[in-house]
Amino acid sequence: MTAKAKDIDQLWYKDGLRFTCTQCGRCCGGAPGFVWVNAKEISAMARAMDMDDETFCHKFVRQVGNRRSLTEYPDGDCIFLDPQTRHCMVYSARPIQCRTWPFWDSNLRTEEDWEDTCQSCPGAGKGKLHNIEKIETARKEKRV
Repeated sequence: MTAKAKDIDQLWYKDGLRFTCTQCGRCCGGAPGFVWVNAKEISAMARAMDMDDETFCHKFVRQVGNRRSLTEYPDGDCIFLDPQTRHCMVYSARPIQCRTWPFWDSNLRTEEDWEDTCQSCPGAGKGKLHNIEKIETARKEKRV
């Protein structure tokens, strides 16, 4: 057994996890936080909104130290979470951080962390079974 296979075999979620997005918007709101974005993600979202990157950044991006994050409504909801429908207004161009939910380090550290995620997200723990390879790829794509 290779070192990598042995490491994967030690993960509590080695048999996979179930998740199907219900597009409820719960992961897009609540407590204030950060949705980290890079230039490529900004350009994709700007195109989806028929804007140039500069205008998009001026309206929807804030500088946090040397990083950039999407802005939020005062209640902590993402600026792209439609207040009426609770759906993402840039879903097809959403950032990697959003695309990789719920397979974040913070949700996968322990089984208890995953159970907490399942309590707050109606799609976590249900639906499609994602194998360990897909989970690990998503987890490593953006550390959250």
